[in-house]
Order: sequence, then C-alpha cells, then structure tokens
Amino acid sequence: MDILETRRPVVLSTDGLHPDVAERLACWAELQYLPPGLSPAQSDDALREAVGRVQGLIVRRQLPADLFERPLALRAVMRQGVGLDFIPVDRATAHGIPVGNTPAVNANAVAEYVFAGLLAHSRQLAAFDARVRAGDWSARTQAGARTFELRGRTLGLLGFGAVGRRIAAIGEHGFGMRISTCTQTPSAVPEGIAAMPLEALFEASDVIVIACPLTPATRGLVDARVLRHARPHALLVNVGRGPVVQEEDLADALEQGRLAGAVLDVFATQPLPSGSRLRRHPGVLLTPHLAGVTQEAERAMGLLAVDTLQALLRGERPANTVNPAVFTAHPTTPQETSP
Repeated sequence: MDILETRRPVVLSTDGLHPDVAERLACWAELQYLPPGLSPAQSDDALREAVGRVQGLIVRRQLPADLFERPLALRAVMRQGVGLDFIPVDRATAHGIPVGNTPAVNANAVAEYVFAGLLAHSRQLAAFDARVRAGDWSARTQAGARTFELRGRTLGLLGFGAVGRRIAAIGEHGFGMRISTCTQTPSAVPEGIAAMPLEALFEASDVIVIACPLTPATRGLVDARVLRHARPHALLVNVGRGPVVQEEDLADALEQGRLAGAVLDVFATQPLPSGSRLRRHPGVLLTPHLAGVTQEAERAMGLLAVDTLQALLRGERPANTVNPAVFTAHPTTPQETSP
C-alpha cells in the first residue's frame, strides 16, 4: 500500500476552532493553525505556502484571489460559515478542489443578534445606561418620548434564506411584527408574508434587515436611490455582507435624517476604517462581524465543517458542496486519503 494512502491528512484552519471541533478533527487528521498576529499580507503569504503541503483547509477569513494558482497538495476547502465571498470558488473548481460550507446552522444566532440590536435601539439601552452611571435618574422621564415597541411594526427582509426565515419567525411569533420580504424566490415565501420589490420594501418597513449573500447582483444594491424610499423613522440592520450597502449613501441618509439609525455588523472594508462617518453617528450601533458567533453556533458550524471536510477527503460528495460541478469536471478529484 502506498504510504500516501495511510498518512493522516494535514488540515489547516485559518482561525481557532471550538474545543469539541478540534478534538473531533484530531481523531483523523493533523490540525494546524495559521500563526496568530499576522498582518493581512503575512496571512496571505502563509496561506500560499500552506496549500502546497496541507490536504484540507478550513476558512474563516478572506483568502487571496490567487491562492490556487500554484502547485497544490490541497484536496478540499471548507468554509466555516455560509458566505462564499471569502473563497475564489471558481478558481478552486478550475483546479479540481471541492468547496463546502455550513449553511443554516448559525441562522438562529444571527436572528437573535438582529433582535438584540433592535431592542438596544428601540429602548435606547446604551443612552439610559450612560445617564444612570452619570447619576441622572430623572432620565427615565424621557423614556416615553424616546422609546418604542416592536409589536405591530413592519419588518422588511432583504433575503429570505435560512437566516431570513428565522428572523421572520421570531419577529412574527415572538414580537407580533408584520413581515415583508424582497427575495429572488418569491414563490418560496409562505402565506402571510408579503413579497415585494426592493423599493416597495423600504417604503413599507419600519425595520429593514439585510440578510442576503454578496453576489454580483447584490453588491451595492442598497444605494442612495433605494434609501430615498426609506421611512425617516426606520432602522436598517445589516447582517448580510457589508458591500451590499453603499456606506457613503447610508451615512448621507443618516446625517440628513432620512433614516433614524442602523445596526451594522458587517462593512465594505473590515475592520471599519477609522475615518468612516458611520463611527460618528449617534444612531448607529457597530459590531465586529459577530452576529453568527455564539458558543452554540461555533460548535455546530465547526462540527459540520470537519465532518464535511472528512467526507470530501474520502472522495465522497456531501450535499453541502457548493461547487458540485467539480466532481464531473474532475472525476478523479479529490485524491482519496484515509482520514
């Protein structure tokens, strides 16, 4: 038997894994991590070097576009998460490398984040916390004028995948909100939820949640033209991808009072540049791309990622492979190992 058929595969993770995930992966592979504290350029260089010696890659950050344009030992790539804009999938396919992701398993975490942000804004929690810490108990007299309830308000969803559906369920059944959506598959929208064009969604909604993937069709979709249709009291929440929103147009709408506020977890450039006007607006809540990151979601995504990676390295064809054409275009890829 060829020694390559008995050797444990080497798997590189771009970032740390949940302990349960690392333990499961260690049962069948040698686990390595990128060194901590690397700059983006250093990280890219380390990845370019690694793909010549590792068989599996678990991705939690942006990969360089030219990563696969070199001699490769790599046999499979797993995105721990849903969005594929981190990975040059077309180039992976061209080189016979299957790519998987972990759809739906963090949908609840993202949905709960949405409502955490909405409640923080609607009840002005940070502002009242600051007033109490400053000794101003009389701030409570302003609550009636400054806060509002979610019940009865219209929640508009841009995107109606697993995340959008979970947000809709919580909004409707937990808070008594009316639900509308703009989606590429309106036929899949259940009865009782209005499917409508994007401009109409902004006109009808008290809260607009961006929960769609980044694609050529959605890049820059929410721009000045669309934002002009928003209600002045409306709140925009982005848990999809930063580049879906034209950030300068969003800042204009906020500063001009054409939108009341925003909860932003993702940005066109990450980290958010220090000069961004979004940092200075008091109605904006900013977080560092953590909506889908909880203990439970990290574990569930990680376990699915390592199980799918193991299947791919065995030569199997799991359903959550995002480029299944690779199997027909390269029928002998990936080369089978014995993890």
